[in-house]
Amino acid sequence: MDFFLKALLLGIVEGLTEFLPISSTGHLIITADLLDYTGEKAKTFEVMIQLGAILAVCWLYRARLAFVARGLPREPVARRFAFNVGIAFLPAAALGFLLHGYIKAYLFTPVVVACALIGGGVAILAIERLAGKPRVDDVDAIGWKQALQVGVAQAAALIPGVSRSGATIMGGLVFGLSRRAATEFSFFLAIPTMFAATAYDLYESRHLLSVADAGVFATGFVAAFLSALAAVKFLIHYIAHHDFSLFAWYRIAFGCLVLAYSTL
Repeated sequence: MDFFLKALLLGIVEGLTEFLPISSTGHLIITADLLDYTGEKAKTFEVMIQLGAILAVCWLYRARLAFVARGLPREPVARRFAFNVGIAFLPAAALGFLLHGYIKAYLFTPVVVACALIGGGVAILAIERLAGKPRVDDVDAIGWKQALQVGVAQAAALIPGVSRSGATIMGGLVFGLSRRAATEFSFFLAIPTMFAATAYDLYESRHLLSVADAGVFATGFVAAFLSALAAVKFLIHYIAHHDFSLFAWYRIAFGCLVLAYSTL
């Protein structure tokens, strides 16, 4: 298959799955294997298209981000928002820095991803059933303790297959956020988290970057950007009328599929 077509398909998969609570990692592992696009350069490509996905969130929430940037010197709401995102970012950043090598070496396997997918699906079903009435309906009303608690939940997503968005959204529900507040805070928290992870991975694999691959990388980048735009808009609309049970059952089914695929 043509490299540009592979890049297009992988970019679409990344964009559609990065912000839904279904694990982009699991989907990329299977898709890349089916397309026979693996190896060190393929991993670098996957890092690059993650950047396309996170820029989609920056674009959709550009007005809010601009307000925060302009308001930091004088607006208490902007300062509190930035502080909450910053404090939520720290747990995963610290653990990721310390455990990055171990995670890459030992946890990026189909069996680990499958178990995380299934376990995460069960956890979502349990949280949807047991979570109490939300106490916070807007991201601006989140306190620093809740932000830190969501950040601790995000650290679980260092295990491939858990899903960063799934961990943060479900963590938000557990700690009293409404579905919309938890989902939007998850999007905002993704910005520093994914930028930091992408920058670190690109620096580590800089020797694999080549001008000759620019066209393929750009194709995946744009595909991830556009499909992520669609996925984020869909999720915001979906949660206004539904809970996350559908994603839980999908995770369980897909996890079983990954487990079966890994044994073939």
